[in-house]
Amino acid sequence: MTEQQPRESHPIRTGDTVRGAANRRGPFRSGERVQLTDESGKMSTITLVDGGEHHTHRGVLSHEQLIGQPEGTVVRNTAGNQYQALRPLLKDFVLSMPRGAAVIYPKDAGQIVTMADVFPGASVVEAGVGSGALSISLLRAVGDEGHVHSFERREEFAEIARGNIETMFGGPHPAWELSLGDLAEELGATEEPGSVDRVVLDMLAPWECLDAVATALAPGGVVICYVATVPQLSRVAEAMRADGRFTEPEASETMVRGWHVEGLAVRPDHRMVAHTGFLIQSRRLADGSPRLAPKRRASKSEYTEDDLQAWTPVALGERIVSDRKLRRTGRDAASLAQHAARADQQIAAGRGTASGAAAAPVDAPDAARSTPPARDTEAGDERHTSGAERGLDD
Repeated sequence: MTEQQPRESHPIRTGDTVRGAANRRGPFRSGERVQLTDESGKMSTITLVDGGEHHTHRGVLSHEQLIGQPEGTVVRNTAGNQYQALRPLLKDFVLSMPRGAAVIYPKDAGQIVTMADVFPGASVVEAGVGSGALSISLLRAVGDEGHVHSFERREEFAEIARGNIETMFGGPHPAWELSLGDLAEELGATEEPGSVDRVVLDMLAPWECLDAVATALAPGGVVICYVATVPQLSRVAEAMRADGRFTEPEASETMVRGWHVEGLAVRPDHRMVAHTGFLIQSRRLADGSPRLAPKRRASKSEYTEDDLQAWTPVALGERIVSDRKLRRTGRDAASLAQHAARADQQIAAGRGTASGAAAAPVDAPDAARSTPPARDTEAGDERHTSGAERGLDD
């Protein structure tokens, strides 16, 4: 009988060399985002600042009660109400972060990362970046050694996404590259033919980019498109088939229904996250290889001029975001990124003190990134469930 050896215990890795890992561990620090849940289950997300206070109609909570405390701490405000404090998970961060364009929701981002097989070290191209929600998931999947190249037409959206990504990772991510412009025009000038592993398109008319995508993708590479309406889904599928360099496309949608579980009272929730968008994916064939399509009965696949008029921004329900709102959201995202950089500086300073070395100074923040007032007001996380309300990121 073989003697069983005792299992060796391993300490928690510090993750000093992995971008954003240290930000997810240890006590709360000034500049961090913290999610507060009260006794009724209502959630609020705040940014900790020295001397700050969280004001609600049910009392005041000092930020000093949380700074330096471990995650999972329960504190009381001046009225005796209890709050549970935790760092926001990725899904919580996405639903509460500043946004200009609507985001790809966590249920769809998880499907994209899995279905497209986004692996550590992969080279991924994304268009458009929107508010940066999907970019964060892609960066986490490829890691520091991968490469995510995001294309965005609108500078306002790009700045909001930059602020949100820097807030999540405590500063610029080494694997992220952002380009302003149209992917169909810029991709060939920035990426070598056959050098890209995965392409994710979240835009109004992804079929316009398929030629550039087919050129950049390596054989076997995956292209996955997120579209909001049935006409878009139909047209991008036919465009993939007509191109001839892709496998037969596969389409799906994801619905998530929560359950109420309390004792013997077990039932589905009354609300659910139903349709938000469709996913359609295909893979790049080797040059010269024919597409093997399943045999099916002939159906109408030609589009008339009247059909083409259905694919316009107004007809598809794209919401117009005002310039004023974009500027305000950009300032909010930049301010949160500044606070996250301050928290990251504290982590670096702690490591430098432990090793006897001085921490590297952080560049002075840009004048546009102003520090918000120390007092914050109650604001619950956004929880949108209607796919019809979602605008198209482009």
